[in-house]
Amino acid sequence: MDTATLLKELEPTVEANLNRHLETAQDWMPHEYVPWSEGRNFALLDGEPWTVEQSTLSPIARTALEVNLLTEDNLPSYHREVERAFGRESAWGEWVNRWTAEEGRHAFCIRDYLLVTRGVDPDELEQARMQTMEAGFDSGEKALLNVCAYVSFQELATRVSHRNTGRITEDPVAERLLTRVAKDENLHMIFYRNIVDAALQLAPGPTMRAITDEVLDFQMPGAVIPGFARKAVQMARAGIYDLRIHHDDIVMPLVRQWRLFELEGLDEEGEQARDELAAAIKVLDEQATRFVEQREAAAAKRAARRG
Repeated sequence: MDTATLLKELEPTVEANLNRHLETAQDWMPHEYVPWSEGRNFALLDGEPWTVEQSTLSPIARTALEVNLLTEDNLPSYHREVERAFGRESAWGEWVNRWTAEEGRHAFCIRDYLLVTRGVDPDELEQARMQTMEAGFDSGEKALLNVCAYVSFQELATRVSHRNTGRITEDPVAERLLTRVAKDENLHMIFYRNIVDAALQLAPGPTMRAITDEVLDFQMPGAVIPGFARKAVQMARAGIYDLRIHHDDIVMPLVRQWRLFELEGLDEEGEQARDELAAAIKVLDEQATRFVEQREAAAAKRAARRG
């Protein structure tokens, strides 16, 4: 089934889920989540330059918030990629615009929180924003089904990352804000998840292939952030987002929701893709177990040295 036919066949599902989303989503105001009374001028306006002592956040909380914010900052690139795949017409185009508008709030409020509370170095944050947006995000011209599969996993991953980051800040204001952002990400995931579910009924083999490819090659959109690999390791060690979380809370919930291992009617391509998916999940599970064991062993050694 070619892309034009898929877009047309899936359009009723997109429209129904757009309407469901509009009925379910709650309006919220980013400015309401920012503690403005904590703000003061920086150096240019005869205020106080930033120093690390001003931040009440732990180093890992600063890192995680920066990564989450810089990931959200790249929205123009994501819009371009999603619009390329979905087009501007019909419910597809309406969804792209609505999704973009909702996503835009996330960077606004997280940045405002960090600047007002002096949580991170504002100069370094702005320099990293420029570098991240100049690098952009390139999906590699993913096909429609691949885009739908990828954003299903990615939106769920972003939701989890925001929620876990909120918890480790040990700041009720930050946690409330990130919980609110995570609710948006969850609704977005449900939209995309339902599109993939419909695609599995229309084109089970190609959709299974797309899902498998995205599991095999999954990479967070923030990978273009300066120093991302190092920061991702730090976040994994802190339990914010690691291989165990990726397996248990991202991949497997969607695999079960889509009933991929009970799906009937697959062609040869689809069966092969399902076999590859099963193997990939097994490897991921083994890697996650080793990572957790190594992390726990390292923690035990640190505790022994302190004791």
